[in-house]
Amino acid sequence: MGVREKFKVCIVAGARPNFMKIAPIMRALNDASDVFDRCLVHTGQHYDQEMSEVFFKQLGIPTPDCYLNAGGGTHAEQTAKVMVAFERAIDQIKPDLVLVVGDVNSTLACALVAKKSGIRVAHVEAGLRSGDWGMPEEVNRIATDAISDLYFVTEASGRENLLAEGKSDAAIHFVGHVMIDNLFFELAQLRAGASVSREIEAIKETYKYYAVVTLHRPANVDHPEVLRQVLSGLSRAALRLPMIFPVHPRTAKRIESLGLILPKSIHLLPPLAYRDLLFLTKDAVAVLTDSGGLQEESTALGVPCLTIRDNTERPVTVVEGSNTLVGSDPERIDREVAAILKNGGKRGQQPALWDGRAAERIVTVLRHQFI
Repeated sequence: MGVREKFKVCIVAGARPNFMKIAPIMRALNDASDVFDRCLVHTGQHYDQEMSEVFFKQLGIPTPDCYLNAGGGTHAEQTAKVMVAFERAIDQIKPDLVLVVGDVNSTLACALVAKKSGIRVAHVEAGLRSGDWGMPEEVNRIATDAISDLYFVTEASGRENLLAEGKSDAAIHFVGHVMIDNLFFELAQLRAGASVSREIEAIKETYKYYAVVTLHRPANVDHPEVLRQVLSGLSRAALRLPMIFPVHPRTAKRIESLGLILPKSIHLLPPLAYRDLLFLTKDAVAVLTDSGGLQEESTALGVPCLTIRDNTERPVTVVEGSNTLVGSDPERIDREVAAILKNGGKRGQQPALWDGRAAERIVTVLRHQFI
């Protein structure tokens, strides 16, 4: 009697946040290696020196099986390069399923190639909608969901959106959030004595009370007047509460080109490794961000979050969690920071199934669907 072939899952990641999301899935598939074979493809959409052996070791996943080196260029150029390279890759890999996460260009590009090659597609973090078609991520989310076969959703709104768009209820699975799986994994590593950089330890010793800031959305940083407004609000609020600001490269370029000077109470840093950022975020008085992931992580940590956007594709963070939408109005930003300092801010509660076991549920669904 012949040995049964394993079901081959090709997991795609293109940007750093993707790797935080696929890490728990890789671990869960490793635990089910009796029936699953997995292959990790790094598209190279975002080149990062920290995508090294140490980075993957910290996350508990192996280095990628396939690196496409398809980064750079406009949205169209980047998407096209990923598609061409991934088509060649899957000819060699021959997966039974392509699993994509999130909403970056690589997510859509690889989903399209897989679908046109007759390979089933599973989308993790499916169904999220901001209603803002000006966000490239919104286009990627909607287009990826239009062609996926299996949907893994992080919150109830994801299911509702997919059903409203005509997707089959049987294909939608509410599993929780793999990003929160990774958050809990990394928190456990920190509690067990995992190291962070000496610079970050020193900063935390210096600033006993502080806020963490991140800013990278084109809607905020690519429009000079909006960026000036946001930085004005942050500068005002920093007179009340020091801010630690790891600056995204695109944001740094815009600040420099406009000749903007920030007060010393805003401590500027280069982009941080995930564990270093978590080490700061978990004990922050507040988080001010336009990042989708940090909205969710702040909710999981119970840290008040002020989202510098007018909308969010993650409404559970506002309805149940610790998130408040403040837009780009400088007075509103300053006022909300003052309110947090006065009353402790919004803490919220842990959303359903954000318990660190989403990846296990995903693998259980895959077993039931395909094995």
